[in-house]
Amino acid sequence: MILDLHDIISTADKSMEVSVLPEKELFVSAAGSFPISSKKPFLLRLVNDDNKRLRITGSTEVELTIPCDRCLEEVKVPVAIHIEREAELSDGVLVPDPDEETDTFLQGEQLDVDRLIDDEILVNWPTKVLCREDCKGICPKCGQNLNQRDCGCDRQVLDPRMAKFQDVFKEYKEV
Repeated sequence: MILDLHDIISTADKSMEVSVLPEKELFVSAAGSFPISSKKPFLLRLVNDDNKRLRITGSTEVELTIPCDRCLEEVKVPVAIHIEREAELSDGVLVPDPDEETDTFLQGEQLDVDRLIDDEILVNWPTKVLCREDCKGICPKCGQNLNQRDCGCDRQVLDPRMAKFQDVFKEYKEV
């Protein structure tokens, strides 16, 4: 969703509160595409601070569907989003920050709310997603989800550098 900021940028000390529902149904990143299963209204507060600064604050929560890192079952993960950003103003015009990348959430006099939310989701991305704390994962040999049932495969993984020692133990095994 794109918000027009002309009124607030051109009027000193003006503030505005806007409640918007994010439009995106899918979060896309380098890690893949993840459905947004639920989202709450996003309450944004925009403040023109004496024609020198535009302050953007707000909060919301979205729920993403992310595969478990061990068994690949879908997990609903809530992501809290809290925005506190500032942009420099000069004579009623937004001044681009030289440290920011060119593809940003502020373009001219417009605020891209979905891009703002995407940036915050990326920053708050969970380091590990598990369907449950004691998730057993999947069998590396047959691919069976071990949370559902045991497959019976021999899952003992030996270090290939130690294979010669294993042969020595088998050769001199006492019966």
